[in-house]
Amino acid sequence: MRTGTEHEYSINSRDLAPLACSDRILAEAGGSPDREVLVAGATIGKELQKSVLEFVPLHPSHRVSVLESQVFSGITEFYRRFSDRYTLLGLGMHPTLSPDPGLAWDHGEREIYQEYDRLFSLRQHGWLNVQAFQVNLEYANENHLVRMFNRARSLVPYLVAVSAASPFVEGRVDGALDSRLIYYRENQARIPEICDGIVPRPIASVADYEERLSGIYSLLRQEGADILCEEWVASFGVIVRFSRPCIEFKVIDEQECVFSDMALCAFIRALMRAGDAPLEEDQRSLLAMTEDAIHRGTAGLEDELSRLFRHATDAATPEERHYLPLVGSRIEEGCLASVLVERYRETGDLKGIMGELAGCLKENQPYLAGNGKSGK
Repeated sequence: MRTGTEHEYSINSRDLAPLACSDRILAEAGGSPDREVLVAGATIGKELQKSVLEFVPLHPSHRVSVLESQVFSGITEFYRRFSDRYTLLGLGMHPTLSPDPGLAWDHGEREIYQEYDRLFSLRQHGWLNVQAFQVNLEYANENHLVRMFNRARSLVPYLVAVSAASPFVEGRVDGALDSRLIYYRENQARIPEICDGIVPRPIASVADYEERLSGIYSLLRQEGADILCEEWVASFGVIVRFSRPCIEFKVIDEQECVFSDMALCAFIRALMRAGDAPLEEDQRSLLAMTEDAIHRGTAGLEDELSRLFRHATDAATPEERHYLPLVGSRIEEGCLASVLVERYRETGDLKGIMGELAGCLKENQPYLAGNGKSGK
């Protein structure tokens, strides 16, 4: 299954204050703030918020380890060039950042972001403080697309539960373990069809999905926002990208290191392959489960997740099985967010925890319960 991934990391000073300087970094590294830059085995590029850089493997791959190697080589090269000035940090949201208009991208394609701002107001966490880990799975034909999409939508609550990694908002524990999705699903409330409750409804054909997009485009045109009428405007937890072509998972919080990202990638790939693993299909049930996962992570879903983990292990390739034990530990011990909240309650030292997490990303070592770094 040919796979691509996208990784979003915040840019910080060496003492972990967020910095809105992706344009300066891209200009220094590649001559222009509007150009993606090759950094070892990855490219780095802009996001809406200038406090984030996106790392993308140079090429999609059938092998998870190749994707991991490409992205981590990019992080290593970034630090070789910029370690005297910048520190990168994962997680689904920056733990201390406050939304500010100065964070928004103001170079090439800024007219797109200006239109988003006019319609929805960018000065909120759902725009200026979100970091997603995206997994793109290639589909072979229209029938394959429909099957993949419908299976992927049923995975949404389980992926939210096991990947939740955004418990801190502006320096405090906000009550949810996946705060990113709370803000993400509200950031376009003026046109709720764009997000559609995070869990998309099933489709019977490609025409069904295209009709859904057409409905969103019609609503945008009524607002004079024709520039946003593109396939990427859909903000469901899983979307279709006809231009690539792939199914894109948007629901996953960025994790603390590339290995942890790839463990989730291996989990998804194995579950998409595990046709014998029964999944909930009812829309109302999936929405309720997702709501619970946003607030409680894996708590309450342990039995279902353990069952899915067994199916994933059976369907996994030998390479994918190398990554799956980390997912197993997140199911048994709690998602990253719950581990971090427990650590914060023990120490009260958010800055210290952020430093540990920055070290995880730099060294590509997962953060586990008990404040230990895994040897993978």
